This record gives sequence, structure tokens and C-alpha cells, in this order.
Amino acid sequence: MADLRSRQRNHAEHALAFGKVFLLFVAVMGLSVASTHAAKADAPLVLERTIPLLNVVGRIDHMAVDVGGQRLFVAELGNGSVDVVDLKSGKIEGRISGLKEPQGIAYVPDHDLIAVADGEDGSVRFFRGSDLLPLSRIDLGNDADNIRVEPGTNYLFVGYGNGGLAIIDAVRQAKLDDIKLSGHPESFQVDPNSRHVFVNVPEAHQIALVDLNSLAQISTWHFYWPEANFPMALASSTGPLAVIFRFPATIIFLDPAAGKVIQKLGTCNDADDLFFDDKRHRVYVSCGDGSIDVFAKGAEGFHSLGRVETSSGARTSLFVPALDRFFVAARAGWSRSQAAILVFRPSS
Repeated sequence: MADLRSRQRNHAEHALAFGKVFLLFVAVMGLSVASTHAAKADAPLVLERTIPLLNVVGRIDHMAVDVGGQRLFVAELGNGSVDVVDLKSGKIEGRISGLKEPQGIAYVPDHDLIAVADGEDGSVRFFRGSDLLPLSRIDLGNDADNIRVEPGTNYLFVGYGNGGLAIIDAVRQAKLDDIKLSGHPESFQVDPNSRHVFVNVPEAHQIALVDLNSLAQISTWHFYWPEANFPMALASSTGPLAVIFRFPATIIFLDPAAGKVIQKLGTCNDADDLFFDDKRHRVYVSCGDGSIDVFAKGAEGFHSLGRVETSSGARTSLFVPALDRFFVAARAGWSRSQAAILVFRPSS
């Protein structure tokens, strides 16, 4: 009997010890989960909803928005299509198909026009926004890429080919002029105040400064290291100009008046878009490594505010100040079964 009682006492002690360990494990896990939720709640961008893109494969490129109509236009390069997303319902309300690697896209609200730049055939195609019917086509040559709309004039600027910036009258849907560059233009920004255009030309290791009055490149800012300058953004009013170099992954803030480097910081890998949030004095960077980097401006310059997870290959994005939302295009792949638009709400 003594042996039995001893064995029972040992079992009870072991059970009690196991129970204490188990409760401690649950408590630690609870704290860990609570900490994770707290970290997400404190994140500079909060995922508000996910909008599925049906039957979309391959790379997704740039986006444009119709603020008044609450529509998002998504250039689906690998799919040869443009999806029109109703942001009120979160559903696809239409699709333009039969495109040849749609890359750049723009919306002209004054005339309800959609302009799409096709990389494969080098064309810019116009569609009516109300019913997506095709209107016209302008052939630029090859590799039509980024599009920007100049407010007030309804002129489109389209980067294309081995070194060209085309100027197109969106109302007449006619090409007006060309500006020659030293290589294929990647991201560029139009300053409506000075009528200057800042253009990333990574092949030539430069940022080109173009004057729209003389239609000529008036200055060149050379960058040999870091290299591969692709994304670019210009803050409103007095700047700065932000440029991301992919090798190594670096964001550089520049004085747009002189091209002087103000600050350099490391950032996420494979960036393809960045935007200023002037209201919050922030910068959002979307990267193909599956993350968004957020920087904030303080008394001593910009600093990292945090990194937000997206999904692998989600390189392209669009920040819309009028809607106060940041849209990220997530392609289908090994990390997600279906392409989608990730809608983030900036924290205040």
C-alpha cells in the first residue's frame, strides 16, 4: 500500500507540475498574441479590406483612380487586361481585355477618359470611362510605360522606348511632341509650379531635369552608386523629391531645386512605387519582397516608422489622398492563390 500511495503521490505531483507548465505556456502565448495584436493596432498602415481580382494571372503593374466615381483602374500586365474596381462595393464592375502588356494607366476626370500604355506594342489606347468602349490609339514605337496627367492642361506625359517622353493632348487624343532622353524613362514626376519634370533614367545612371517650356533636358543629376533608380515621388509645395535605388535598396531625399542629397536611408527590397502622405508627413514604399516601408518626417529628417507585411511580388501601389487610402496590388503566386487589391487605412 505504501508503494501504491507513493506512486499516486508522484503521479499527482507530476500532474500538478505539468498543469503549472501548461498554464504558464498558455499565459505566455496569450501575451504573445496580445502583443502581436497591439503591434498591428499600432502599425502606421492597417489592412482594412482585401478586394479579389478574379481570373488574373501574372504581374500587376500600375493603378489609377476616379475619385468622384469611386473607381480603381488596375493594369494587369501579365493578364493583358485592365480591371475596373468599384470601391464602394469592393467588386469588379468591368474589364478591358485584349491589351498587350498594359503598364501605365491614367484617368482624365474632366472628360471621363482612361488612357492605357501597352509595353509590348508601344501604344497608348484611350477608352471611354462610362462604358469602357475603345476610342483611339496612338503608336509611340515600343515599351510605352508610365503615364502622368498634368493638372489643368489635360496633357499626358508617357515614358517609352529607348529614351522618349511623349506629350499627348488627352482631349484631342493626339501626340503633340517628344522630349529626348538618354535612356528608357522609368518613374517621373511633373511639378506643376515650375513646369519641370524629374525623370529616372537608370540606364544612364541619372535623374534628368526636363523643362516643359523649352521641351528639353536642362540638367542632369548623376548617380553611379547606389544604382537602378526606379520609383520616384515629389512632395507637394516645396518638396523634397524622393527616389528609390534598388541596388542596394536605398531611398534618397533630394532638394528638387538643385538636386542636392538631403538624406539617405535603407529600405525594403524590389521597390516599384512610393508616395508622399503630405497630411501626415509620411512616405509609403511598396516592395516586391512582400512589405511596405513607412517613413515619417521629424525634426532631424525622415526616420523609419515601421514595416507592414503584404505578400510576395506586391510591388505596385497607389496612395489616394482624397480617399485617404493606400492600395497595393498583390499578384497570385506561391504566397497567395488569388490576385487582390489590399486596401490599407493610414493610422492617424
